[in-house]
Amino acid sequence: MDEVLFEQRGRAGLITLNRPKALNALTLGMVDAMDAQLRAWRSDAGVELVVVRGAGERAFCAGGDIRALYDSGRAGTPYVIDFYRREYRLNRLIKRYPKPYIPLINGIVMGGGVGVSVHGFARVCGEGTMFAMPETGIGLFPDVGGTHFLPRCPGKTGLYLALTGARLDVTDAAYVGVASHVVPAAHHEALVAALCEDVLPVERVLSHHAVKSETKSKIEGLRAAIDRHFSCTSVEGIIASLKSDTSLFADQTLTTLAAKSPTSLRVTFNQIREGTTLGFEECMKLEFRLTNRFMRGHDFYEGVRAVIIEKDNAPKWQPADLAGVSDSDVAKYFAPLGEAELTFEQEA
Repeated sequence: MDEVLFEQRGRAGLITLNRPKALNALTLGMVDAMDAQLRAWRSDAGVELVVVRGAGERAFCAGGDIRALYDSGRAGTPYVIDFYRREYRLNRLIKRYPKPYIPLINGIVMGGGVGVSVHGFARVCGEGTMFAMPETGIGLFPDVGGTHFLPRCPGKTGLYLALTGARLDVTDAAYVGVASHVVPAAHHEALVAALCEDVLPVERVLSHHAVKSETKSKIEGLRAAIDRHFSCTSVEGIIASLKSDTSLFADQTLTTLAAKSPTSLRVTFNQIREGTTLGFEECMKLEFRLTNRFMRGHDFYEGVRAVIIEKDNAPKWQPADLAGVSDSDVAKYFAPLGEAELTFEQEA
């Protein structure tokens, strides 16, 4: 069975991520196939837009195939770095795509799934959407363009999402800008048919099918507290601020942060700060530097072991606390890669 399916239907190119038992997690083969097909459709006058969806009912795409990346990194094979290099180039192709690129999201969308959705022209989310960037919990950082889109979420919500890995429902996703349109999952097939066959402008088709949420976003309700605590100038400052607050939100957030990789927290804080002033391509180059350094370190492999492989949820981070992560340690993650830097000549 093909891991990703392509079809031209009417005026649209239709992509289906087709690994439902694996929650449509991305493999390098899927990344390469999507890249090649998007390039072909880019120059095809018969394709006016692209629609992307996930097979099955549980997920749009739960991320990259973490186990494959873990195995490659442990074995020292090129797969892991090749995957990230080509995935980030695909993210950039989507971001700069000259035709409307429209993901239809329902169920889980995390990690690499965010990378093939959030940069689209529009992001259509159903009521079952569960968005998260949980990378700090496996000793990594929120990549696939998180450096660019997270700092541009309202207030400090992007930094909060990056550090905590908090999960968002569809109402939250709309509030932070991940969802541009909310369309009930039961109407997604009708929306696909309209996008493929209608002669109306894409935006009018989307607006016709979209609904207004009748509930308030939880993140919106927490916005004042998030902005207050996460406006601090360091991770340590955020934690101190939370400790001074007796609210349930502060207590729960402290517990969440205590479980994350200290290295990931400090690197991610700097990553989001850097991303506020960088263009998209510069953000992706920065992420590739970080990826290379994390793949050579300890915490990613320990986090995957604890959360995904052995599932004891008891990672032994090195260093074990924030005090053990120096500014110079963090700076090394951001250092240039020389000839190994990420480039985008293929997308020029």
